[in-house]
Amino acid sequence: MQEVEIDEEVDVIISEWMGYMLLYESMLSSVIVARDRWLKSGGLILPSHATLYMAPVTHPERYSESIDFWRNVYGIDMSAMLPLAKQCAFEEPCIETITAENVLTWAIVIKQIDCSTVTVQELESVTANFSVSSMMKASLHGFALWFDVSFGGNATTSSDTQSESSIDSSLSGDIGGNGVHQRKKRAKSPSTLVLSTAPEEAPTHWAQFWGAMLCEGVYHAVIFSACYCSQPLEHHSEAFDLIISLVP
Repeated sequence: MQEVEIDEEVDVIISEWMGYMLLYESMLSSVIVARDRWLKSGGLILPSHATLYMAPVTHPERYSESIDFWRNVYGIDMSAMLPLAKQCAFEEPCIETITAENVLTWAIVIKQIDCSTVTVQELESVTANFSVSSMMKASLHGFALWFDVSFGGNATTSSDTQSESSIDSSLSGDIGGNGVHQRKKRAKSPSTLVLSTAPEEAPTHWAQFWGAMLCEGVYHAVIFSACYCSQPLEHHSEAFDLIISLVP
């Protein structure tokens, strides 16, 4: 895109720039270059807005396949492999489908992007601190990330959401303890088309980005306090160094 030459401004820019975790291997920086060089004043970019979410998840099936498998390998006790299995299984993040039943809390809005105004510098580092309450008794196996993009509307905010009737109303607050927006079911809007990769929506090829971590024990109605930070790797602007740390 940086090498393309166009002799006139354009009315619309359409690009499927989204990567895994929205920004991993995304081409948004090229869209920004095209916008600044060729889009007419008041022109349209599609998708127009994007929102990145994150939530703690439990994944007992994956844990059992990766860890508990070694306790009985075709009748042989190979539990001596457990420490190594835990290290390897939770060493790298993965792209796979997470169901809504795996999600322990309302999702946290990590980053909202307005494609008409976002800058490359704004994407160089994305950081969010948050605290959320677990809605069920379950083991914590990591954090999942996913995104929505909208066409012609605004990014999701707390005012665009409504609570699920299946969740107790006492857990349905829109704002976390530190002021971070929590995502609920999106209110339907006839004027906005939304593509969502959320766990409760139909699966897409983006699936969800799962950053696994080994947290022994079972959690019930506890507060998860964590810090999310991502920044491009040196000499590789499309890849990110992702840090998710639990705060005691």
